[in-house]
Amino acid sequence: MSPLLAQVLREIEQLSPEEQSQVISQTRELLKRQTATHRKPQRKWLDIAGTAPYPMMGEDAQEWVTRTRGESQQHRDRLLEIKHED
Repeated sequence: MSPLLAQVLREIEQLSPEEQSQVISQTRELLKRQTATHRKPQRKWLDIAGTAPYPMMGEDAQEWVTRTRGESQQHRDRLLEIKHED
C-alpha cells in the first residue's frame, strides 16, 4: 500500500458514515469516467468479417469439425476404458 493511500484511508476513517458514503459515491463516479475514457472501442464482427483467408489453417471448416469431434470421442472412449480397468 502506498503511503498516500494509507494516509487517505486514515482520513476517511475520521469521517462520519454519511461522509464516507459520499467518498465511495464520488470515487465510483470518478472511476466510471476514467475507465470510460480509457476503454478501447468495441469492434463489431462485421468489421472483421472476411479478413481471414479461407481455409484459415489449411483445413476446411467441416473437416475440422469432423476431425475434432472424432478426436474428442476417442479421448472420451480412452477415459472410459481406463475407468473400467480400475
